[in-house]
Amino acid sequence: MSRITMQALARDIEGLVRFKRALGRRYIATSRLLDQFHRFAQHYTRDSSDSSVMLDELVKAWLVREGTRKPTTSASQFSAIRELCRYRRRGDPRGYVPERSLAPRRGPKFVPYLLSPNEVRALLSAARRHPGKKFGGQMLHLLLVILYCTGLRVGEALRLELAELDLRARTFLIRESKGKTRIVPFGADLARLIRSYLRQRARVARAATAAQTLLLSLNGRPLLTNSTSNLIRKLWRRLGVKPPRGRLGPRAYDLRHAFAVHRLTRWYAQGVDLHARLPWLSAYLGHENLLGTEAYLHATPQLLRTASRRFARRLKAAIS
Repeated sequence: MSRITMQALARDIEGLVRFKRALGRRYIATSRLLDQFHRFAQHYTRDSSDSSVMLDELVKAWLVREGTRKPTTSASQFSAIRELCRYRRRGDPRGYVPERSLAPRRGPKFVPYLLSPNEVRALLSAARRHPGKKFGGQMLHLLLVILYCTGLRVGEALRLELAELDLRARTFLIRESKGKTRIVPFGADLARLIRSYLRQRARVARAATAAQTLLLSLNGRPLLTNSTSNLIRKLWRRLGVKPPRGRLGPRAYDLRHAFAVHRLTRWYAQGVDLHARLPWLSAYLGHENLLGTEAYLHATPQLLRTASRRFARRLKAAIS
């Protein structure tokens, strides 16, 4: 296990914060939390700069410290401390990194619905046929394609402005989402859908509304997240994928989940090292760290079949 001095801990915290901000992240809340961790460590070691402590002992003491915290808050704080330990391991390959099983249990969490490609296609078809007075079928279809093909959060897609769309470079500029700004590339097929939609958008946009948002309702106004999510939920129910009542079944957010899982499945089928590619997917999705992205490594039936075939090929090659 790693032994660390208070001086070294302060230096590592400063290095991590400097590294994150060099990536363009403000990292304000986490920086404050790490400062609190350092003050806790000083108190734990009797406030001596040359005192040292076993890092695993310090982390466990931090997790059981006094104070009332919600499980979600405690788990988020644990993730920040684990990220610091992972940063330290760059300079010390044997450095301690707490197992994720140590994280405080969160409260009840909605279980993602693993959408199949056929279910996604059915939803897109239903959206295009939608006869709503507020949500035009072409706009709704484009929104769902954006969510599935780029993994954007619903709010990110609805806040997109024309100035943040670059059709020549085929990118979206996502500003200050979860404290970060990122550029999200997309493919030629989505670019063609956007160009077609822009012609319809020109007919519904009104100067009086000063509408700069890419996606507009039929009355020329920006869309609200709640009403849009409710409509997508109704589409799922019409298709029979979601029960008439209750929280079971897919949500709008599960299109982001489907994007990540289907991307990982295709990479695995291609023989790609998933853990080597996870940082790519993490940056694309706008996650704070890899812990958020690792949640998408679900064992779907297709992924299990692909893994089984891949293992069989390797076993056969090893025997022969």
